Amino acid sequence: MDSTSNIMKVAILVADGFEQVEMTCPREKLNHNGATTHIISPNKDSVKGWNHVDWGETHKVDVPLDNARADYYDALVLPGGVMNLDALRADPKAVRFVRSFFKNHKPVAAICHGPQILIDADVVLGRTMTSNAAIKIDLENAGAIWVDQDVVTDNGLITSRKTDDLPSFISQMIKEFNLELHQ
Repeated sequence: MDSTSNIMKVAILVADGFEQVEMTCPREKLNHNGATTHIISPNKDSVKGWNHVDWGETHKVDVPLDNARADYYDALVLPGGVMNLDALRADPKAVRFVRSFFKNHKPVAAICHGPQILIDADVVLGRTMTSNAAIKIDLENAGAIWVDQDVVTDNGLITSRKTDDLPSFISQMIKEFNLELHQ
């Protein structure tokens, strides 16, 4: 075991079309507050973000999904982005990766459309959650209790509605991940 083994390791699962700021802002804050983050993707080398209405930046994939082991990580972040979630939900490896965090009682933070994959992972039944309003009915049909709040925490699951809620989302995520918040 290396000397960094006591540092919190956070997986950020994305496919092409993730909402860029919903990945970059949480990642920056997590890294700034002592965590090590890895971009995990079905893509092998790079993944392209979405910047509100057009393609955003390309980011290096740290660990291809084929090589990722959920047991290596302490927490998971699921940024939004419709294209991102459509791709991840259709990938059985991504769904299994997400489900593993819940099986092992590790914290998960999902924003905007990020909670969509939680439906496929079959982990929303009875949970109080929020999300982008466009997937409210999907979550409720899967058994979630949907509320319209900027951030909601339910037994290690942190959810948030949209990009405007990033400050609340990040603050709650840092708290739930047991990191000390540095400004």
